Amino acid sequence: MKERIISHNDLNVFKHSFDAGMAVYHISKSFPKEEVYSLTDQIRRSSRSVSGNIAEAWRKRRYEKAFIAKLNDAEGEAAETQVWLKYSRACEYIDEDVFCQLDEQYEHIIGMIVNMIINPKKWIL
Repeated sequence: MKERIISHNDLNVFKHSFDAGMAVYHISKSFPKEEVYSLTDQIRRSSRSVSGNIAEAWRKRRYEKAFIAKLNDAEGEAAETQVWLKYSRACEYIDEDVFCQLDEQYEHIIGMIVNMIINPKKWIL
């Protein structure tokens, strides 16, 4: 039996993106103080925007194009987060294991978002 999805909170992609955003928040707390207004701020914003845009997409699912547009925004924010993670690794603020784990999480999230974009009829009202 399928789970009934009542709100964006019930979507697996939302749950995964929220958890990944929280993981980014926790690791970014250890970034150097000189990164507060650059890398730390950027990675936190983009990681949080993924779940935010998914929530907005869910509320706009009456309109297929608006739904897809917000999902495209979520996909872009997830990819941006991957870039900031790459910088975090290159600057040695995170180790290779943390980088690989988070990058893989975001790849999975992007895949879920792309599947929603490809099959919008399954989701729209």
